[in-house]
Amino acid sequence: MESEETPQVSLAGELPETGELPETGELPEAARRGPISHTIFRVARLHRMLAGQLLREVGLHPAQELVMMQLWDRGRMRQTDLARHVGADAATMTRTIQRLEKAGFVRRVRSTSDKRSVLVEPTAASQALRQQVEDLWARLEDYVAGDLTDTERGETVAVLERLETALAAHLGDAEPPSRPGTPDA
Repeated sequence: MESEETPQVSLAGELPETGELPETGELPEAARRGPISHTIFRVARLHRMLAGQLLREVGLHPAQELVMMQLWDRGRMRQTDLARHVGADAATMTRTIQRLEKAGFVRRVRSTSDKRSVLVEPTAASQALRQQVEDLWARLEDYVAGDLTDTERGETVAVLERLETALAAHLGDAEPPSRPGTPDA
């Protein structure tokens, strides 16, 4: 009985034998039809990594500052509303609030009008954190867009908001998280 040979498959654009990666910004072949999505993924990944480094300097984890920003601006809020404004699911919000509570930045209290609702409020201790968070967000913004003109910054925000709205629309019921300065914010 003759042994069957495994057919050879030709792969266009094979990686070199050294396993070298494409140049930064160069799209993998499979992403050629989605260059915007691929770029968003890369930028978001780097942004989150850098934000995480900066947040660790003040003792926070990524997204905890977003929760605190909402609380500083709005004051006491129902946990479910806070999750909606930040764009987090209930389980993630519960874990985030527990960590912030353990750190002394928030406190949870039962609503007097609806015993089923939990309200979250910033503590006095969190107020010292506010300036640090504002400063690190200014640094992050400078790292991200320091070379852009004011016009380019405005255009970038406008395009990103359009992309956010389009993505939220394709998710059905999902809404984009609240944006500062908007009526729902």
